[in-house]
Amino acid sequence: MPARFQSFAALTGIVILAIAISPAAADGSRVFLQTGNLTDILRQISLIGMIALAMTFVILTGGIDLSVGSILALATSIAAMCLTRMAPGMSYPAHIALAIAAAVAAAGLTGVLNGAVIATLRIQPFIVTLATMIGVRGLAKWITQNENIDIGFGRDVAASFAALFREKAIVIGSYALAAALFALVLARTVFGRHVRAIGDNEKAAQYAGLPIRRTKIWVYTISGLLSGFAGVLYAAENHQGNPNAGVAYELDAIAAVVIGGTPLSGGRGSIAGTIIGSLIMGVLTNMLRLKNVDSNLEMMIKAVIIVLAVAVQRERESA
Repeated sequence: MPARFQSFAALTGIVILAIAISPAAADGSRVFLQTGNLTDILRQISLIGMIALAMTFVILTGGIDLSVGSILALATSIAAMCLTRMAPGMSYPAHIALAIAAAVAAAGLTGVLNGAVIATLRIQPFIVTLATMIGVRGLAKWITQNENIDIGFGRDVAASFAALFREKAIVIGSYALAAALFALVLARTVFGRHVRAIGDNEKAAQYAGLPIRRTKIWVYTISGLLSGFAGVLYAAENHQGNPNAGVAYELDAIAAVVIGGTPLSGGRGSIAGTIIGSLIMGVLTNMLRLKNVDSNLEMMIKAVIIVLAVAVQRERESA
């Protein structure tokens, strides 16, 4: 059975369990099935989900990106700083566009740096992105002087930005649009085929004359850009720029990719599988919180699921 179908079967099982154990509302309906709760799940997975989409491309090449959480923190800090500490004399829409562009550009440049070092100096992605994770987190704290930058709830440009970009329709719609775009890129473009080929056998890809260096740089650039946009949405949702945001987001994104059937060795996987993996994590979290399960136990359960997902992959590869 293909990996994404196994993941879909797992998602179906978790949804059925969530419905079965869901608390009842005052009208007797299942809380889990209420429209507000279901859209809350989609909203909650959207930020990690967007990062996981890009992480799929990274892992398909046989790489890893541990810096996405720190990049998100940098982007959310820059967006908040531009909105609250700059007065460029622009209209509100132009000022908001400038803040978003600055945050996403900084994140994208960090991704370019990751990709260039990995592809040019041939240093292991784990080492490069670990260094970036530490350095960029320090940069975010330095430019904010270790302080959160509050956006507020008034009628100024920052509050207008938060009111718009924290809407469920914007957050979920952004994730859905990104998922459709990246699924198309991976399945239907030459770039997608190059990504798979490099992860499947980089030496063979090199002999075939594929643009390995350029592909890797683009993959990590995309990871930075999506992490940056997730940081913009984080700033709007939380009404602040937080240099400590995004801690362990890289682990959640990697978990979603692996649970979705993409092996860490690269070469095989799909965007559909990653979406399913994100949904599994989101439904599981929601189910446990509706039952008031201790957050520490929640983390342990997630750890077991990740190990089981990898074990299933190994069994399938050896079969």
